[in-house]
Amino acid sequence: MSGTAIKVEHLYKEYKLGVISHGTLYRDMQSWWAKVRGKEDPNSLISSHHGQEAERDSFLALNDISFEVKEGDRLGIIGKNGAGKSTLLKILSRITSPTRGNITIRGRVGSLLEVGTGFHAELTGRENIFLNGSILGMNRHEISRKLDEIVDFAGIEKHLDTPVKRYSSGMMVRLGFAVAAHLDTDILIADEVLAVGDAEFQKKALDKMGDLSTGEGRTVLFVSHNMGAVERLCNTCLILQHGVLIEKSDDIKMIIQNYLYANTSTDSNKFQCEWVNNGYELDNQWFKPHTFFITDNDMKLLKDVNSNDKDLWVNIRGTIKEIDPAFCIGYALYNEDNILLYWSYQTDISQNEWPELKTGECLFRSRIPKRFLNEGEYRVELIGSLHYRQWLFQPNVNAPAVFFRINGGLSDSPYLFSKRPGVLSPILPWEIISEISQ
Repeated sequence: MSGTAIKVEHLYKEYKLGVISHGTLYRDMQSWWAKVRGKEDPNSLISSHHGQEAERDSFLALNDISFEVKEGDRLGIIGKNGAGKSTLLKILSRITSPTRGNITIRGRVGSLLEVGTGFHAELTGRENIFLNGSILGMNRHEISRKLDEIVDFAGIEKHLDTPVKRYSSGMMVRLGFAVAAHLDTDILIADEVLAVGDAEFQKKALDKMGDLSTGEGRTVLFVSHNMGAVERLCNTCLILQHGVLIEKSDDIKMIIQNYLYANTSTDSNKFQCEWVNNGYELDNQWFKPHTFFITDNDMKLLKDVNSNDKDLWVNIRGTIKEIDPAFCIGYALYNEDNILLYWSYQTDISQNEWPELKTGECLFRSRIPKRFLNEGEYRVELIGSLHYRQWLFQPNVNAPAVFFRINGGLSDSPYLFSKRPGVLSPILPWEIISEISQ
């Protein structure tokens, strides 16, 4: 076990739906007696054979998970909502216990799983720092030694002696992360809660986690829907899907690509250029998307391979249910390395040129100019929001995606007939001025 910070063996977590107990004293006593004897729970979905009835009463949030994390590793944990990521972190943080399986952890664990984790709302920021340190097993002298660093990193000096119930969610996250990162823990666990912070703090937090790992040898477990952040921070990654460990690898680019293309099963349908809302839960009170697709100038769906000498069109068909001046609809374009090339909204132009919003079914369209992209594979995600207020469809979180591939048609020049270095390959005008007046 030398050099291993966390070892998880055949981990299961089962939840009963709707009730806390089994429903009868007899079955509760049956389960208790089996546990005392070290036997399998006869009322558990894992070991019982009650068929469909048991499946309706229970579900496995984690199903036979096994993996190891080396000391100093930065493990990214990715998966869709409901995949079991947060359940896994709660078990590793000892917030909840597993139904079955073994976990071995070397060292103290500091975790930040949700806004205000471990904080007492009536206590001040200063008091909560000492409270968190005490929970982690540190004495007052150790905490006092780190206090100035924590306060400086969190940027809450003016509010240090204010009860945290008056903090904004961003302030709570900054303080919570600062405490978890600066106190003497061997393992740092951070959930998607960092997304609450602003872009500057997210960068600061990622840099700090990287320093903790590479500089101090601490182990980091990081859950995020932001694939760019995972790629930047982590040196190993795993994918969870419906409570099952699908894949674990040190090849971060490869595993992120596998995750992003997980909704396409074969090479033949990998480049589907149309998404149809067949019961997908994206509804809200402002806009319901029906289809999201990429076409050529003639409104024909793109083929598997497309030449770069023709315009492409991003199409969003849906129903506007309620008008809001802050409503934004658009798309995010990524290349095959999951690099975000750009976002585009219908509100990017001057306000007097915005398309007029009317309730009812409509089609939003936007052109990708010919000879703008390089050869390669591309992913387009639907994005929508109420500007600075609320996400409707968030990139890398709940955004539907379509895919296409560019090959050939880069230019009419005899010198530009194959893929050139770089992400884009725009054809830009040039001129030469032979005489320059003095």
